[in-house]
Amino acid sequence: MRQVARRLKDGSLDLVEVPDPAPGPGAVSVRVEASVLSAGTERATLDVARKGLVAKARARPDQARQVVERMRQDGVRSTVNLVRQRLEELGPLGYSAAGVVIEAGPETRGLSPGDRVAIAGGGFASHAEVDVVPSLLCARVPDGVEPEDAAFATVGAVALNGFRRAELQVGSTVAVIGLGLIGQLAVRIARAAGCRVLAVDLSRELVELARSAGAEAVVRSELETGSRWEASADAVLVCAATDSSDPALLAASLARDRGRVVIVGDVRMELPRAPFYDKELELRLSRSYGPGRYDPSYELHGLDYPIGHVRWTEQRNMSAFLELVADGKLAPSELVTHRFAFAEAESAFELLQSGAPVVGIVLRYAENGAKERRADAPPRRRVAPARGPRARVGLIGAGSFATGTLIPGLREAGLELVAIASASGLSAESARRQFGFESAHADADEVIERDDLDLVAIATRHDSHAQIAARALEAGRAVYVEKPLALDADGLRRVREAQRRTGAPLVVGFNRRFAPLAAELRRLSGPRLMAYRVNAGPLPSDHWTNDLARGGGRLKGEGCHFIDFLCDQAAGDPLTVSAHGFTSRPDLPLAATDNFSVEIRFDDGGVGTLHYAADAPTGPGKERFEMSSPGVYAEIEDYRRGRIWRGRHRARLRGGRQDKGFAAQFKFLAELARGRVEPPSPESFWLSCLATLAAARSLETGRPEVVLDGERDRSPAAAARPEVEAVASRGR
Repeated sequence: MRQVARRLKDGSLDLVEVPDPAPGPGAVSVRVEASVLSAGTERATLDVARKGLVAKARARPDQARQVVERMRQDGVRSTVNLVRQRLEELGPLGYSAAGVVIEAGPETRGLSPGDRVAIAGGGFASHAEVDVVPSLLCARVPDGVEPEDAAFATVGAVALNGFRRAELQVGSTVAVIGLGLIGQLAVRIARAAGCRVLAVDLSRELVELARSAGAEAVVRSELETGSRWEASADAVLVCAATDSSDPALLAASLARDRGRVVIVGDVRMELPRAPFYDKELELRLSRSYGPGRYDPSYELHGLDYPIGHVRWTEQRNMSAFLELVADGKLAPSELVTHRFAFAEAESAFELLQSGAPVVGIVLRYAENGAKERRADAPPRRRVAPARGPRARVGLIGAGSFATGTLIPGLREAGLELVAIASASGLSAESARRQFGFESAHADADEVIERDDLDLVAIATRHDSHAQIAARALEAGRAVYVEKPLALDADGLRRVREAQRRTGAPLVVGFNRRFAPLAAELRRLSGPRLMAYRVNAGPLPSDHWTNDLARGGGRLKGEGCHFIDFLCDQAAGDPLTVSAHGFTSRPDLPLAATDNFSVEIRFDDGGVGTLHYAADAPTGPGKERFEMSSPGVYAEIEDYRRGRIWRGRHRARLRGGRQDKGFAAQFKFLAELARGRVEPPSPESFWLSCLATLAAARSLETGRPEVVLDGERDRSPAAAARPEVEAVASRGR
């Protein structure tokens, strides 16, 4: 299929051929018939992309701060490489479209192939021939509503949510400032609700368009101080997009005593106190399409809000807008100033960027050729082996870690990049172009089922690791999977069973095992007392790692790294785990806490503790490991330097440039794929993963948890170490 994509580096656009995406659980794939370009949102996105690096940083200071913090923690070189990779990536555009359901994924409710739907969401309702969209971001299109009108449902929901935030009634007076697409729809919604509408814009053409819908409209330059409009509006909707505070100040002037000002658009809000205080105005912001927006439980996991508690969610706002269209109360097509065939999408965006007067721009897809995937379709063709001098790898997942660390590392280690898959298809195609993969796919099985691969690497989000790893192992593939291996016992059990049936090699991405400094300490003997301190820094509460269903929380999603390190350094196997934590953020459940302490007791008498803090200052460094065994004390500082004391004698371990073991790990994978080293015993991976799951249980029960319940094959954890030790030594 084809999709409109923009490059973050310079904002350049391309109509790219990408793999057809397949719907996951709770989602549907939609053959798009029409999509709408937003003159405000999409123009602003492209404007930022076309800025230079300094201007980008000024436009997005939050991201600039993240880059600076990453430089401080991980070094300039790795951060610069990551930024360069991100700038080269292709990103989607679009968020308001309509089409026909092709296929419903597992667990999808209320939608079937053939249903006509309006679809919403940046990154979901893209300008593409096929979109995959979660079910709660789809609204059924009533009979008689044309695809072009239905494609306005998302932008219509933005205007409708602003109207609802104003709490207007029949006969109320509402002022609308800013008469672009959202403002024009807000005017028409208010008129359909029986309100008197005052409308203001800088453009005379847009003012005339609002008058044609029954508004009393005036050009901003003609609205004089002391006019009859002052203090006349029960509520004011600010739908403008500008770097000026004038729209918000004008809103305060037009609102009556104790009126409401609702900010719908993107305007500067440097506001004086007096005009709002004198009238005791209520200032509100309207967040996108309505309740549910930006809530992963709603948008991604399909957990709808009960109608008795939340009457108007984003999906219900979309449906209400479509009903207004079906009843003839609204005609979005009258706002269309330009129509383009999808093949001419680049011309549509050139018009958008030209500064020419536009309101609604529609892309029409007609019969775009997207085909429904049939259950009786023939099996995929196996790719014939094409062996070369280098081992060949296929990658599943094309996120920031994959493109910034994993792919460059695999390539540097000498692996040949063959195939890459990602759920969206676009990110896979972007990575194919950047790194030279032979093919890009949207279905992980298209990589797993190839016969010409020596290794399958998995770097998807945490919740899919176990499922994909098990499928790859069942196919007999050598597998590298990023941490964590699994988020629950069922997922881990499935991976273990698949590996035992086939005996296929498995490596989990616990790279710190391979760090040269770790290898030095691993040679020490005897039971150990160990302490690992991590100052991780906070994540935004809406970060996907904090989503227990997708990321597992920071203990499972990130703490597993350090629990594995303790288990790998210990001379014995883990027996019991105790975990305790707290959070200063009430929006996070206890299972997703980002401040926790874990204690592991080992069967040789050793003890390991992990202190993981998000709220602590990061000035002392991110990671510090200390250990002692009879007659020996050792430490590692951020994998830059280390020291060992034996009695009074102190030895400095090699250090300098930070080395967390990535290079040695990737070199080991290359040697494993070539058949030059024995695969590691998976037992140590099972043990550290079981210890992590026990820590997660203990965090919630408040009591120690046993690592191993029931019987297991007693393969010593130490059996996994010789291969790691050898490769770590070669990696130095």
